[in-house]
Amino acid sequence: MASDDERSVDELFADLPEKWQRTLEEAGLGLPELRRVAAGPDGMRRVRTILAEFSGSAPGGRPKRAEYGGAVPVWPWARLFLVAAVSAVVCLGSSLFIGTAAAFVGLLLGLPVFWVAFKPRDSRGAAAVRYVTAAAYLVLVLVGSYFANTWYLRLRGEEQTVTIAAPAHQWTHGTRETYCRVRLSDGSLHEVTDNKDDCADHVGRTAPAVVDPAGHYEPALGTKSDLGGLLEGYVCLGAAAVLVLAPATAVVLGRRPRYARVIGAAG
Repeated sequence: MASDDERSVDELFADLPEKWQRTLEEAGLGLPELRRVAAGPDGMRRVRTILAEFSGSAPGGRPKRAEYGGAVPVWPWARLFLVAAVSAVVCLGSSLFIGTAAAFVGLLLGLPVFWVAFKPRDSRGAAAVRYVTAAAYLVLVLVGSYFANTWYLRLRGEEQTVTIAAPAHQWTHGTRETYCRVRLSDGSLHEVTDNKDDCADHVGRTAPAVVDPAGHYEPALGTKSDLGGLLEGYVCLGAAAVLVLAPATAVVLGRRPRYARVIGAAG
């Protein structure tokens, strides 16, 4: 049997699956065009390069059908989305118990996210998708863990009048810190989420506060309109959208035929 070096353009083209032949023709690289390329300088080498680039051929010259048209398996990118989404949910959920320290949980869970991000094989746009997904995850867990209590109080909190209680004091890194506390209508005593430097001067006075009826988060002095966090919320929504769209984009781009390089070889 003749080797690829000894076979004609017609024979090489005839050996391609019919579907591949049609796709080459749609790309303007049908048999007449391949014959034209073969008739030029170093023609047969260029023809073999075109067919190899198009089919994603292996070093031995045998076409890899699984990589036809640059097709990318869906599961590796779906796995990236699932790992990133679950890690982000666990991080934000942990803020119920450890507050802003949940950011450290997010960073720790980021290790498997980054590992999974670099598992899919290279394809068109894969490198950009990896870094964009990693950046979106970091934004989501770092910003989200800091503002989770604010968003929760905006959504589920109740406004009520509280009484400023005697502050608590604690030594931190050699400095005496003051922590404001309030007494709720049920008589329970709580530190507030955002400390007020002058709280010691207002002991016994009443003030508005937003209180979590379930007790997951500490109260915040002021009304719901004072809570803030809206801009950060939109930033995190954008990061969450990127976690969904980036892996999907990698699959779509990777499944498009690699016309650019093929046509470049034919020119």
